[in-house]
This record gives sequence, structure tokens and C-alpha cells, in this order.
Amino acid sequence: MTWDRPGRDRLVLGVPREAFRPSPIFLALVALFVASGAMAWVGFGNVRFDIFLFVVSGWLVSLCLHEYAHAIVAFRAGDVGVAHRGYLTLNPLKYSNPLLSIVLPVVAVLLGGIGLPGGAVWVDRHHIPGRLRHSLVSLSGPAVNVFFALLLVVPFAIGVDTTARPEFWAGVALLGFLQLTASVLNLLPVPGLDGGNMIQPWLSPQWRRGYDILAPYGFILLFALLWNPRIGGWFFGAVFAVGDAIGLPAPLYSYGLQLIRFWSS
Repeated sequence: MTWDRPGRDRLVLGVPREAFRPSPIFLALVALFVASGAMAWVGFGNVRFDIFLFVVSGWLVSLCLHEYAHAIVAFRAGDVGVAHRGYLTLNPLKYSNPLLSIVLPVVAVLLGGIGLPGGAVWVDRHHIPGRLRHSLVSLSGPAVNVFFALLLVVPFAIGVDTTARPEFWAGVALLGFLQLTASVLNLLPVPGLDGGNMIQPWLSPQWRRGYDILAPYGFILLFALLWNPRIGGWFFGAVFAVGDAIGLPAPLYSYGLQLIRFWSS
């Protein structure tokens, strides 16, 4: 997700190399993702807890890369300030706040199996010329989710034997499903979300003023829409249909959702 930052910052032209180095927190998440995946693969310890770590750490890594994509495209488009604000370090604590960036998305994964949009980078759009560049900044984050969704489907598309290590492949399928839900959610034309921000630069001044009023309440609007049984049914029906079309096995990601709730029987 991207949020506009009003006003202009006094930007320092020289950006230190440290602004581009991956943070220790991100590297620790990657290490946890690889280690828990290896443990799930060999069946080390409690495999349900292994899958829990595998899915949660993998999801957080993808959240960091989603926000990093927004930041790097904005940086290339002219907003050097994203580097000074720490967005190019892949540190999840830099993207809005820990509650929005980490806690809420993880809770949504555990309780509902939904890839909820996470944190946000504050983009100073005054430094980015052209409407197309603004739209590309917003599109870059969901593009990461689409890429990962397709990448995670590859093993199933080539016919990997999922019966040998069903728990591991269930975790992979669940990660793919989360990326798919995140892709669809982020591309919805809801004010304040990436899909809405993609079209905002192309609106007339009158419509843009209305959009800007609604944008801070995008999350609330999203929840209200999904809470409606009819709209929620349409949304999940579309997600399931896309998942079936790209070859994401529904029984496996459903099994993965059961596994990550390791505290239940």
C-alpha cells in the first residue's frame, strides 16, 4: 500500500549506502523462512509448528518486498526521500507501524487465511512527475504479490508429488493462496489501497478531492465491503476461481490453514 505524503521534504541529494542495505530484521525473517521450510521438509520436531513458522515468516518477507517495490519505484521516479526514510532497507518496522505492518496481517492470516495488505510507505508525490509514474508506484507492490502467487503455483503446475511431504506442500499452497488474496485485495479500486491509488492520478479534480477524503478510511471501507455477505461471497468466489484457473490446489491450502493453527487439535 502507498500513502501520499503532503508537502515537501528538504531532501539530501547524497544517499548513503546504508540506506540500501537489507536490515537485520529482514535477513532474520529470510533465515527463519528457509530454516522452517527445511524443518518442515524433513519433518523435524512439531511439523505443524514448522509450517506455522514457514508460512508466517514467508508472508512477512513478501510484505517487506511488496513495500520495497513501492519504495524503489518511487525512488527511481524521483522521490529520493524514501531512501532517507528507511524504506529501502526492507525493515518491516519502517513501513507505517508494527501493528499495521506485522500484527494485523499475521492475525488475518491465522484467523481468516486472508492476505491482508500490510504496512505502507509514505511517498512524496510532489517529487514524482507524470501520472503514469504515480500509477506505476502503486502497481509495483501488487505486482510482487502476483509474481509470488504464480511462482508458488509452479510446483503444482509441473506435477510435483505432494503425497511424499504433504505438510510442506500444504504450506507452499497456503502461501500461494495468501499471495493470491493479497493480489486481488490490493488491486481493488478502493480509495487508499493500491488499486485505488493507481487510478487516482487520472481522476478529474472534483473526483480526486472526493477520493482524497475517503482514502484515509480505505481499510475500514475494505472491511465493511468484505463483511457484507454478498460482496464477501463475490470476492472469495473470484479468488477461488482464479486459484483453480492457475492450478492452486484448494485441498492443500485448506490443509495448510489447518496446520498453522498448531494450538488446536
